[in-house]
Amino acid sequence: MIVKEVLNEELLTLAEVRDILSGIADERREQGLEVAYSFRKALHHAEQFSKISGPKSRELVNKLLELEKMKPVIAIRIADILPQSRDELRSIYAKEKYTLSNEELDQILDYVFAAME
Repeated sequence: MIVKEVLNEELLTLAEVRDILSGIADERREQGLEVAYSFRKALHHAEQFSKISGPKSRELVNKLLELEKMKPVIAIRIADILPQSRDELRSIYAKEKYTLSNEELDQILDYVFAAME
């Protein structure tokens, strides 16, 4: 398949990708079409590594984006990984030019724990 032009680009969490791929796979199966090997592998990966639902992950991203030092790419990464400690969060921010205070890290962790409930 040759892509001529990108019409739209959007950052998605792994949980949202899982939901989208599951919907496409169900449609293809209903139509009696085969689901390609690479598609099945991508769906399996998304199912295996996504830990929360698509809507919960988007809600978490939106809450994280309200914070001062939060970029969309980092918010998506946090929603995919769901870090459990300050050290895990610090490793996500390792390449950034700034560091977060303990209060900021705790706020992010509170959002993550709330999303996992």
